Amino acid sequence: MGDFMTITSRVTALAAVLLASAAFPAAAEPVFNRIASFAVADNLPEGDARKAPTSAEIITASEDGNTLVYSDSPGKRVGLIDITDAKAPKAAGTVSFAGEPTSVTIAGAKALVAVNTRESFVKPSGLLAIVDLASKKVDATCDLGGQPDSIAVNKDRTLAAIAIENERDEELNDGKIPQMPAGDLVILSLKDGVADCGSLKRVTLTGLAEIAGEDPEPEFVSFNGKDEIALTLQENNHIVIIDGKTGTVKTHFSAGTVDLKNIDTKRNGAIAFKDEQPGRKREPDAVKWLGDNRIVVANEGDYEGGSRGFTIFDTTGKVLFESGASFEHAIAAIGHYPEKRSSAKGVEPEGLEAAKFGDDNLFFVLSERASIVGVYKDTGAEPELLQLLPSGISPEGAVAIPARNLFATANEVDLVEDGGARSHVMIYERAEGEAVYPQIRSAEKDGLPIGFGALSGLAAVADKPGFLRAVNDSVYSSQPTIFTIDATQKPALITEALAITRDGAPAQKLDIEGIANDGEGGFWLASEGNSDKLYSHAIFHVNKKGEIKKEIALPEALRAGETRFGFEGITVVGEGDEQTLWMAVQREWKDDEKGFVKLVSYNLKSEEWGAVRYPLEKAGDGWVGLSEISVHGDYAYVIERDNLIGQAAKLKKIYRVALSELKPAALGGELPVVKKEEVRDLIPELKALNGYVVDKVEGFTVDAAGNGYVVTDNDGVDDSSGETLFFSIGAINAM
Repeated sequence: MGDFMTITSRVTALAAVLLASAAFPAAAEPVFNRIASFAVADNLPEGDARKAPTSAEIITASEDGNTLVYSDSPGKRVGLIDITDAKAPKAAGTVSFAGEPTSVTIAGAKALVAVNTRESFVKPSGLLAIVDLASKKVDATCDLGGQPDSIAVNKDRTLAAIAIENERDEELNDGKIPQMPAGDLVILSLKDGVADCGSLKRVTLTGLAEIAGEDPEPEFVSFNGKDEIALTLQENNHIVIIDGKTGTVKTHFSAGTVDLKNIDTKRNGAIAFKDEQPGRKREPDAVKWLGDNRIVVANEGDYEGGSRGFTIFDTTGKVLFESGASFEHAIAAIGHYPEKRSSAKGVEPEGLEAAKFGDDNLFFVLSERASIVGVYKDTGAEPELLQLLPSGISPEGAVAIPARNLFATANEVDLVEDGGARSHVMIYERAEGEAVYPQIRSAEKDGLPIGFGALSGLAAVADKPGFLRAVNDSVYSSQPTIFTIDATQKPALITEALAITRDGAPAQKLDIEGIANDGEGGFWLASEGNSDKLYSHAIFHVNKKGEIKKEIALPEALRAGETRFGFEGITVVGEGDEQTLWMAVQREWKDDEKGFVKLVSYNLKSEEWGAVRYPLEKAGDGWVGLSEISVHGDYAYVIERDNLIGQAAKLKKIYRVALSELKPAALGGELPVVKKEEVRDLIPELKALNGYVVDKVEGFTVDAAGNGYVVTDNDGVDDSSGETLFFSIGAINAM
């Protein structure tokens, strides 16, 4: 394939501008906002069955737009969701199969489900099941003669195309291809949604690709209005255009390569867009038509490539647009860059959808690793990034319902076995108004976004209303940072990133969970220890340059009872000789009575340690602990929360303790119990964006104008949706 248009640098420079413009839409401009979330487990019966892992992967909608249908491969079923009232989706049942459904689409009153029934990699098999939506019963099946992946139907519902992947065994010969048998494409005739099994036509794909041409591995299919089929061969890095009526290959071409610059290819606990990947194979997954003469592909990679973005081709293979690294730069600017899992393929664009909403031709790019959907306007030339939508964990499929101004994503990861978030279907509506997400983003530095995530403690900037500091935790073990936040903007803007250093290099073995001003331009930092990782519980004093000038270790009387759940906040009380640091310990230590945690004091003048006991709310299914401490006026404010997520979350509150209660006793003796007062239940704010309730409410402070601010920790997008919620709870009455 010849040279393609390289405009990555220009797109990179534009990405932040486009995102910023999306955050401030004109009053009459429609935007997408999430209006509901549906936990796939809610389609299962009560009891132990609901605790089994689920997965929403490929999703489609009934022709009236009132029912969503998703594939759930682990459960060997498809699920239905009633979205007649899209803001209140309801479970509508499931249909089970003898194999794993890999894809689903709609034809009239029927759902067409591709089902993998293979005995082994070398003996692939599968079937097409025709499901009646009303009765939720399988009407008929067609033998496909191989393991199916994607399925699509043409516009008039007379043809179905199914990619027969016959996928490789990644444990065999290090996953190298060729691995027989070869895959192909199946085309069937439809009438009233029912497939004519006798019409099955096989399209041979061998001998087309330059890479393992004898072993084509079809991945994704899509019809245009002329009944032409676009088909990706992902591992083969190839694209095929087929006449759907005759089964004739019209054109085929290599997906080509991209010279990537300003990317992060190292899993080293730091976000740094300093690397390159020259000649990176695209290896596209999903493909969608943009009209009848252009296609867009999501370049996830699966074998030897993955170019982190998307590409628009014409049907001859000419590159009309290459996104390069711009998509993931825009994602990084809202805190969703998945550093822990991004070394090879970055944000991994995987799924796509395309549809016309009003006068706008839009397409949607799904990032599997970043759990984000990019909404692009197809201009016919360079597409315009309109929004980035928060999704569940690992969006796999999406469906647009323009007639109802709706869009939905299916998110495949279910963390029930780890006590985490369930697989979800998320629903969005396009309407006039403001985009409510992101709530925080970062500015550019040297033309690239400031990478951030896993925000924990907050502190106010003295005498500057609306300006705050935040720190990141041990997710970024090689990049401990103090961020400056301008919360007067909407969304709030991270304007600066100050590295925390020791001897001129980024400080190691820190898990910074709290920050407080030292009154002289520097900061006090609380680090939560973890002996398993050789992290020490400690307090650090850094100057205004971020240089560590002093480390204060815990005394033996305190350290003797330590667990890994240590300091989760730090604040300063008093002045002069009475100036004292107060730290909140997250959970009970070995010497604590059940249901009580310590608030620990350290007098800066006398260097004396002390503590009081704080009474926790009763724990339910999980544990309860503290996540922050911050002084304002005559009170110390703390975040008290459980570690539960979604529907199980019950406790995410701000309490306060009068400073007059903070009379520390010596460590090792009887500690006084403080009285607390509830200030704010944060669950309504955590539900405000219509996602599931996140567990880690980590930061709270009151700014110079007396307004309270809250931030959540997104765990660096590791087993997390990546959403960072940052919001004000208004004026705080401290007296």
